[in-house]
Amino acid sequence: MSKKDIDDCIRSSVEQYFKDLRGAEPGDLHELFLAAAEKPLLDVVMRHAQGNQSKAADWLGINRNTLRRKLLDHKLI
Repeated sequence: MSKKDIDDCIRSSVEQYFKDLRGAEPGDLHELFLAAAEKPLLDVVMRHAQGNQSKAADWLGINRNTLRRKLLDHKLI
């Protein structure tokens, strides 16, 4: 999957979100979509890293302690 494919997928999701609002005013969109994308990203990366937090953090380009905090925040550990 290319970056363009990912962009298109996200764009489609955001468009659908606005359709689902049926004219209601959205709020906290940035936080909503970051949280929605972060949890499945962490879940899949951790699975592919076979639970190795150091490897997963390296793949994600973040500090292992940051990864651990995010995993706890999303109740993935």
